[in-house]
Amino acid sequence: MAILTFLISLAGATMFLLFAVRMVRTGIERSYGASFQRLLTGTGNQVQAGGVGIGLALVLQSSAAVALLTTGFASGGYLAFPTGLAIVLGGDLGSALIIQILSFKLDWLVPVLLAVGGYLFVKTEGKKTRQAGRILMGIAFILISLRFLREAMDPIRDSAFLPAVAGYLARDYITAFLVGAGLAFVMHSSVAAILMCVTLVQIGAIPFAAGLSLVLGANFGSAFIPVWLSRGLSQSARRIPYANLGLRGSWAVACLIAVNSALGAGLLEWPQTGQMLVYVHLLFNGSLLILALPICRHIEPLMVRLMPEPPPPDPGLDGRPVSALEPGVYGPPAQVLANLKRELLRMCDLVETMFRPLAELYKTGEVDQIKALQAMDAEVNACLSGIRSYVADIPADSFDKEEMKQAREMVEYAIRLETAGDVASQRLAVLAGRLHKKNLRFSADGWGEILRMHEAIMANLRLASNVLISDDLESARLLNLEKTELKRMERDSRKRHLKRLQRGERYSFDTSDIHLETLRALREFNSHVAAVSYPVLYKNGQLLETRLIKEMEDSEVGT
Repeated sequence: MAILTFLISLAGATMFLLFAVRMVRTGIERSYGASFQRLLTGTGNQVQAGGVGIGLALVLQSSAAVALLTTGFASGGYLAFPTGLAIVLGGDLGSALIIQILSFKLDWLVPVLLAVGGYLFVKTEGKKTRQAGRILMGIAFILISLRFLREAMDPIRDSAFLPAVAGYLARDYITAFLVGAGLAFVMHSSVAAILMCVTLVQIGAIPFAAGLSLVLGANFGSAFIPVWLSRGLSQSARRIPYANLGLRGSWAVACLIAVNSALGAGLLEWPQTGQMLVYVHLLFNGSLLILALPICRHIEPLMVRLMPEPPPPDPGLDGRPVSALEPGVYGPPAQVLANLKRELLRMCDLVETMFRPLAELYKTGEVDQIKALQAMDAEVNACLSGIRSYVADIPADSFDKEEMKQAREMVEYAIRLETAGDVASQRLAVLAGRLHKKNLRFSADGWGEILRMHEAIMANLRLASNVLISDDLESARLLNLEKTELKRMERDSRKRHLKRLQRGERYSFDTSDIHLETLRALREFNSHVAAVSYPVLYKNGQLLETRLIKEMEDSEVGT
């Protein structure tokens, strides 16, 4: 009975800890998360990139989220391999700093955090103040969950079960290492996993030696999370999380063997406390960052050899991917849904191919390129027709309600992508041609604003593909936040454009209509692309049934 009570209490405390960590991250993302992603593309050398990674991890409360963002930008061609790897390594050290902060004895602060955070979240209306309240309450919940975790050990601390398990893990450090790796991957949070290990050592539930192996294993297991979440992205982008996995895995195994050998020989006289475990975690990630930064550039050739690009298509064949759908041929529901996702990914690639050259076309106005871009719209339309027909002919008796709902959601997103293609070919491309035909050009400030929006949308296209592949909640939330951020960029650009008109700037006056129409078209294009996040957010309870009130408030702010 004591074992059952222990397992239930442990599961409850663990889930509460995961919820609290996510609550803090949610508050930060909703307040500031939409703009910090641009820091990634502004990094220069590897040292600066490592610093950016540390900062982003402190903000996001997750090294996995930093790695996922970095992989998405690398997939879009905005980050080179050495810079991306340095950001990911810095993110791991930032995550370790979070654990140091949360490991202090802060139980006395819980009532203050709950009182202030609850007041800000419940009694205030401002977005940033409400989310500040969410962050404070999330930190309080983390501290409460750690207290629950300590109390969960009380029923079995004096039993024979816990000492037996703890003793085995202390003797077999390889098993403890693998358990720590599995724990971090299953929890999908290295912060939560390592906080749990530190707490177990602090209360004497497991010996220091076992906790040490568990923490090193959690460092290794956390590197698998971005590898898993980035599956399906381009091979060049996936080299970054795989390189991080190789570096962290090698260093973790080396440290595991060295430290346990030294402990066994009595060469290390460390205070065997939970705080020392935090220091070891910091030392591991700091030393890895210092050792790996100088060789980031030299790792790239090795990763290119280990993960080469897929061979180009036979010159005698059409290199464009063919449809994944075969009308009238339906297998198991899982296979049908996978085929639909593949076809949607093909649509995403086509839409991205149409959108990518638009910034250049605004500068050159090349008629042939504009016509080639507009010709691709027919292929996007054909994809939509194929998906619509394929889903319409699905045998209803072989699919349950939930599976049919997923298929319909994919049709709805295909409609969105087709509309985005229309915006690119029939509005943005036409505006580019009109700008060139009238021999006009934007003001320097106006052109910079359009370029930044184009860059943000390109990043969102890659993030949308990742959401489509993985159904990852964090990526979906970031994509939805980016949609809000792009609305803000469009609104701010419109206001700045009107101020330039008031100052009588010639270029702004000549291009006013085209500038404003371009802003509206870019915002609409991005809204269609970001729609892939809605089913994931709704399924996880992150989306309201209606956004009428919020949309009305936003429109009032924009007027």
